[in-house]
Amino acid sequence: MTGKLAPPTTRRRFLSLSAALAALPVAAPARAGEAAPACIARATGDLGLVVERASGSLLLIDQSERAALMRIPGLGDLSHASMVWSPDERFAFVFGRDGGLTKVDIVEGRIAGRVLQAGNSIGGAISDDGRLVAVSNYEPGGVRVFDAGSLEMVADIPTGAKTIGLVDAPGRRFVFTTWDSGETWIADFSADPVKIDRITGMGANPYDALITPDGRTYITGLFGEDGLTALDLWAERPRPIRVLHGYGRGERKLPVYKMPHLEGWALTGDQFVLPAVGRHEVLWIDARTFSETGRTPTHGQPVFAMARPDGRHVWVNFAYPLNDTIQVIDTVTRNVIHQFSPGPAVLHMEFTPRGHEVWVSVRDAGKVMIFDTHGFAKLAEIEAQSPSGIFFTARAHRTGL
Repeated sequence: MTGKLAPPTTRRRFLSLSAALAALPVAAPARAGEAAPACIARATGDLGLVVERASGSLLLIDQSERAALMRIPGLGDLSHASMVWSPDERFAFVFGRDGGLTKVDIVEGRIAGRVLQAGNSIGGAISDDGRLVAVSNYEPGGVRVFDAGSLEMVADIPTGAKTIGLVDAPGRRFVFTTWDSGETWIADFSADPVKIDRITGMGANPYDALITPDGRTYITGLFGEDGLTALDLWAERPRPIRVLHGYGRGERKLPVYKMPHLEGWALTGDQFVLPAVGRHEVLWIDARTFSETGRTPTHGQPVFAMARPDGRHVWVNFAYPLNDTIQVIDTVTRNVIHQFSPGPAVLHMEFTPRGHEVWVSVRDAGKVMIFDTHGFAKLAEIEAQSPSGIFFTARAHRTGL
């Protein structure tokens, strides 16, 4: 198969005939520096990529068409993959579990570059100017930073520990945390040489982190104790702020089947809505004071609690064995207003930029399902090979994504 994107007439034929997924164009594995194939003109703002974790491939999708356009193979182990976008929305930087950093050109539908930079990696970030891509590693630990154009390594920051919660922050900074030692590091690449601040006392076994959309607050979740820790990145000397310390004290602990993804926390109005580790509830926190303001019982252990872009509803999915279900919570009443079961192993949800639709990966059904976010009707579905993460290009313009 060629690396060409399907022309509009072909895509309409796919839709009208419900062609099998095998008929999709497949991008030939590409080598860095090879000649780009011919392609049709296409705006990128309506596009996105779906991770096909079992086959090490990506599915290029079109929001308006509600369709898959082509498959891009050759990305290695995508069992815990994530990605970020270049500012022009053309290139996705994909972080594979095998330590692979892959640059994908969605205009030409090909791999533009790939490096195996570590033995086991766990996500990454792109600087606010789009020039640097950073990868956090379990093995050998630490963070490695690459030129976004050439994928040449420009910095190696050893931490002596598994590194998690890597995000971009304003001012060409990266912020990340160590699982073993409970430290948060702030690497400032606007300085020459790079300036690194280490903040100790973040808590026991931080497992993930997020940064607020304004780039001010960095919050880590803790696995080794009940609670979270926040940093005010606007402070001259950020210091740990303990949040919800001991929120489960005195209650029976449940086995944790899957850690919540903190990138999927909701910020709606002046409230954070976040999954409680190992508990069947979401927690509500005042975003200004970090005090708890309420809890909502849920169907199972939440993995993602994601706010619709207007903030009115929060959509929640769950860990195994209750991972066939989604609940929708009204942020005014804080009650569950809708519950449904798209299918086995709901792994990820992604809202369209203005929130009129949500795209849901249902891994064990081999489908991406598309739902109206107001009436909750299913609008379409797309065949996919063990789909997990869904990443629209609109993420290119949001801090921390």
